[in-house]
Amino acid sequence: MTTTTPDHADLSPADDDRPWADPARPVDERVEALLARLTLEEKIAQLGSTWEDVEPAGPEVAPGTSLFGRVGDLDETARHGLGQLTRPYGTVPRPALEHARLLAARQRQVMAQSRFAIPAMAHDECLTGFTAYGATIYPTSLAMAATFDPALIRRVGAAIGTDMAAAGVHQGLAPVVDVIRDYRWGRCEETYGEDPYLVGEMGEAYVLGLQGAGVYATLKHFAGYSSSMGGRNHAPVGIGHRELADVILPPFERIVAAGVGSVMNSYAEIDGEAPAASRRLLTGVLRDQWGFEGTVVSDYWSLPFLVSAHRVAADLPGAGALALHAGLDVELPDQRGFGAALAEAVRRGAADEADVDRAVRRVLRQKAALGLLDADRDPEPPALREGGLDLDKPENRRLAHAVARSGAVLLHNAGGLPLPSAGRIALVGPCADDVRTMFGCYSFPNHVLSDRDDLGNGVEADSLRTALAGELPGVDWLFAPGCPIRDVDRDGIPAAVEASRAADLTVLVVGDKPGMFGIGTSGEGCDVEDLRLPGVQEELVEAVLATGRPVVLVVVSGRPYAVGRFAAGTAAMVQVFLPGEEGGRAVAELLSGRADFSGRLPVQIPNSPAGQPYTYLHPPLGDRQSWLSNLDPSPAFPFGHGLSYTSFEIDGLAVDREQVPTDGEFMVSVLVRNTGSRPGAETVQLYFTDPLAQVTRPVRALLAFAKVPLEPGEEATVRFGVHTDRLAFTGLDGRRVVEPGEILLRAGSSSGDTPNEVSLQLVGEQRDASVLRQHGVPVVVERD
Repeated sequence: MTTTTPDHADLSPADDDRPWADPARPVDERVEALLARLTLEEKIAQLGSTWEDVEPAGPEVAPGTSLFGRVGDLDETARHGLGQLTRPYGTVPRPALEHARLLAARQRQVMAQSRFAIPAMAHDECLTGFTAYGATIYPTSLAMAATFDPALIRRVGAAIGTDMAAAGVHQGLAPVVDVIRDYRWGRCEETYGEDPYLVGEMGEAYVLGLQGAGVYATLKHFAGYSSSMGGRNHAPVGIGHRELADVILPPFERIVAAGVGSVMNSYAEIDGEAPAASRRLLTGVLRDQWGFEGTVVSDYWSLPFLVSAHRVAADLPGAGALALHAGLDVELPDQRGFGAALAEAVRRGAADEADVDRAVRRVLRQKAALGLLDADRDPEPPALREGGLDLDKPENRRLAHAVARSGAVLLHNAGGLPLPSAGRIALVGPCADDVRTMFGCYSFPNHVLSDRDDLGNGVEADSLRTALAGELPGVDWLFAPGCPIRDVDRDGIPAAVEASRAADLTVLVVGDKPGMFGIGTSGEGCDVEDLRLPGVQEELVEAVLATGRPVVLVVVSGRPYAVGRFAAGTAAMVQVFLPGEEGGRAVAELLSGRADFSGRLPVQIPNSPAGQPYTYLHPPLGDRQSWLSNLDPSPAFPFGHGLSYTSFEIDGLAVDREQVPTDGEFMVSVLVRNTGSRPGAETVQLYFTDPLAQVTRPVRALLAFAKVPLEPGEEATVRFGVHTDRLAFTGLDGRRVVEPGEILLRAGSSSGDTPNEVSLQLVGEQRDASVLRQHGVPVVVERD
């Protein structure tokens, strides 16, 4: 491998002959000066990437890895320079500092082979933390959403971004801001739930944290990916324009307005149109309507999929031309549709070099902002210069612990919790003593090491069994796994039943073990036909409940399973959405009562395993229609639900005016008090209903929320400042509008518990709301 810098790559201070290297000049001036010097091949090189570590025989860490492999070594792939280096940390298990040295060497070679010594941007995954061996494994996005605490998640984004920046990584492929539409979809765990406002709040917080640390965030997957038919990954999407506009797109629009640096296309198709080739989406919506100025990057191998999967391009040059014209700027993870194929398309007139220039400008602007065009740029990651790279620092672990504890949800408690500190307790279930059941599919262990148990996890992590033994040392613990997570093996169920009968109480831990493309029970490509627990775990639950002994059921999963039917037979139920490396300790503290539950459901918990219900965000016909259908879609536990060891009261809902112009603002206030005997946090949730509109509207939709910690007896007034933009919807003519009429406001502790109601009237003319002034709702908490 070449590691020296050639003579032509003069790194002396910038002068008038190299204005692009002068950080004192305006960015656009620098970009235009460099662009004018680049050949067609050098321009196109800035739009491609290369994945040096991937091998066809390696683990399937992205769809097509085993099929595509890599296109060649840097000698070939960076012959004219390079846009991006793909996953330099997230592909093989190496010590972090060794990765940093290898990244520095690759950057030197990229610079050596570029006439102008332009480094590549490096990107990596970061959904549950920096996907690197030995990096902190945070709870999944669904667990982050369950905290209902955007400020906490902004800290997570900042911590992840700080580690990535120190490692020399410039772009993170997160967050996923797809809105869940079908719980059977394997990637539920990667999302922030089923409500677009909640998704937007949490996604924006993560992005602001990550980018505040100097790493570009990447919104994915634009758009409609989560609405695939049957909940199957990469399946077609058949949603209508209104669902796309009012449910799927709002989180993307909001975070684009907040200044996100990059957007990634969806693999799925919408009504026959592949997003990677959709000028309507990538230019019309994203840039022309929303004013996005960053880069659009392809999901891995989206361009060859235009040929093989969508069949909208005849060959790779055709795919590259289609995607480029649509508005896609950078091909990941390599250069099959761009690279030589795009150069060929330009030369034969199938692609316009002006489109190439447009995309290169966007790439170079970001490189300039990162300092990669500066005369004194250094190819070494900052941590390498400092001589150390700790990716699992104590402060990271404390933050991961806080999120895990804040995101666990107490669904039901009939006296089973807190656990007693003495006596005999049976700990049963396949998820009780396997730490990888607490990690998301994009954690390094489950993403890369699924077949390498000999390499461990790279981080310290206690299983729930280990953590409970440490948390409650006075308990006589009886352990029996009962059954595997996925395999149909009932041999261990009798031993689990025996342990339960011999104990005063049973903690039964069931759920998922995430993986990729069918290896796991949750995660990318791990979709399910129905919402029964994997394997024979439901039989285990039924057998243990049949003992008649008290049972605390703990579900550790990446999606909501239909466990509602077990509620009546349990002493307590807890839902935990893959809580990360600190999950065992955090959940043990909650079960013991040393800490209090404060998580709330970002998804509903169904009663029926057959995919009922809709998500909570449904029109009137989505409610139970007993005279029309025998199926009852009512959930076991509604969106926003969650209990604590203390009790709360929410009342005094008021609005500061009875009439509001359709282009106006109003203030909503509500009182919350801790009526119990111990400290806790309640999430005050404000919903609205539009009872009469020109199109069907949701029965109720989340308008705003606030998580409020309170001491026993303490009360607070929560004030929400709402602009009528938050009430906009897509009308009959396809335009977003705010129309006059009655709006009902409801407040409470979940979408199914809103005892407080007030009404206001929107007055005036119907207003065009194509451009929103307000995405988030400002919240003020006032304490007496």
